[in-house]
Order: sequence, then C-alpha cells, then structure tokens
Amino acid sequence: MAEFALPKNSRMTEGKVWPKPAGAKHTTDFRIYRWDPDTDENPRIDTYTVDRDDCGPMVLDAIIWIKNKVDATLTFRRSCREGICGSCAMNIDGANTLACTKGIDEVERKGVVKIYPLPHMPVVKDLVPDLTRFYAQHASIEPWLQTTTPAPEKEWRQSHEDRQKLDGLYECILCACCSTSCPSYWWNGDRYLGPAALLQAYRWLIDSRDEATGERLDQLEDPFRLYRCHTIMNCANVCPKGLNPAKAIAEIKQMMVVRQV
Repeated sequence: MAEFALPKNSRMTEGKVWPKPAGAKHTTDFRIYRWDPDTDENPRIDTYTVDRDDCGPMVLDAIIWIKNKVDATLTFRRSCREGICGSCAMNIDGANTLACTKGIDEVERKGVVKIYPLPHMPVVKDLVPDLTRFYAQHASIEPWLQTTTPAPEKEWRQSHEDRQKLDGLYECILCACCSTSCPSYWWNGDRYLGPAALLQAYRWLIDSRDEATGERLDQLEDPFRLYRCHTIMNCANVCPKGLNPAKAIAEIKQMMVVRQV
C-alpha cells in the first residue's frame, strides 16, 4: 500500500488497512476519511477492499457493504438512495456529489476510490458534516410564499409561462454540494449565504405569486450576503441535479441594478 501514502505535511494519519474479502476476484479499494472527535486526536484514512461481485454498482452501495460486512463503526448519512433527499452528499474522487447516484466505475482510479466528507465544514463524525449553519442560511431567506392580498378560496393561480420560470430552481434538494465547493463560501461562510441559499432566494423572487419581492431584495442587499459570489462556477459544475446557482445569483444582482434605476 505504499502508493497510498499521505503527504508528509498532512495532519491526517494512515489508518487501518482492513483485510481483503476472502476469495474475492473482482475488488476495489476504498480510501475513506475517518475521524471521531470523542476519541481521535487527528483524522485518519482507512483502506477497505470491497468485493465488487457482492456489491451494488454505486459508491453508496460500497459504503453500506463496508459498514455491514467489515466495519460497523463507519458513520455516514443516507436515506432515499434515489438522488432525491441529498443526505449522502460527500466528496468522492475530489468532487462533491451524491454517493447514491455516482457509479463506482465512474470514479475508480487504478483500483482506488477516495471518499471524504463535504469540504470546509465542521465534521460530526467520519463522513457526516455539520450542516447547522447551512440550514440556518436557507431558513434566513424565508423560503415560502409571502402575500399581502387576501388568500383565494382555492389556490394561488399561475400561468404556464410563469410556472416555467421556476424550472431549474425548485429542483434543488439542499445537498450542500454547491456551497461546499465554493471558495467564497469556504472563507466567508459566516456572512455569505452561498449558492444553495441564493438559488432558493431567486426561486421566490421570480415566483409570480409572491408579493414580497422588495423585502426579499432588501434582505440580500449586503456586501457579503450576495456579492461575495465571484462566478467561479464550481457550484454549477458539481450540482448533482444539473442546476446553475451562479446564473441565479447573477439574476439577483441584475434585479438589484434594475430597481435602482
């Protein structure tokens, strides 16, 4: 395993190399970030060998296989396994993505898959990041319909054209892949809302049924909350749903300009 050696200046240490499955003919090694704040001084990288003939095709299948058959202490989030809930977001082969929709063959390099938690976030344990601030930022943009006119008897109606404006926005599953891939969010995450929250903000800004556009823009008019986006485009590159938060942020900036004219 010498080819897996960590850089000399890394604070992570080489962890345990777990035994290979007996009799396995088709295998893939998984290098997985491990850290338990209650017991570990520094993170480590454990190496597991997965029997591909006894495992499903997705990275999440392999992680579940490891937990069930090799190391029950491995900790991660998962739920739907269909790319809907966003729970299993992690950094796989250097890119943020969903483990349930990423095929092992897509990321395997020389028989190895490397898995880390979402970057630049506090780690609860192993592959589980602390998303408390991320969810608080989403809540801060008040992601619900706000109106001042009396509610209709049945529903707020919307034309097909206005409904189509929400395409590419409402599909966000809040997996945090985009925000945790953004350098501006890494360095200013306490003040910059990040791509995910701003995508959601734009979704409500252009909803024809919403009547709080001015108040929403007022909340975003800040040197950090909105304008720390430098259009690096990492967010669009990693979004597992194919959305473009950078474009949504640019549209919000344009709305700010228009209302000042």
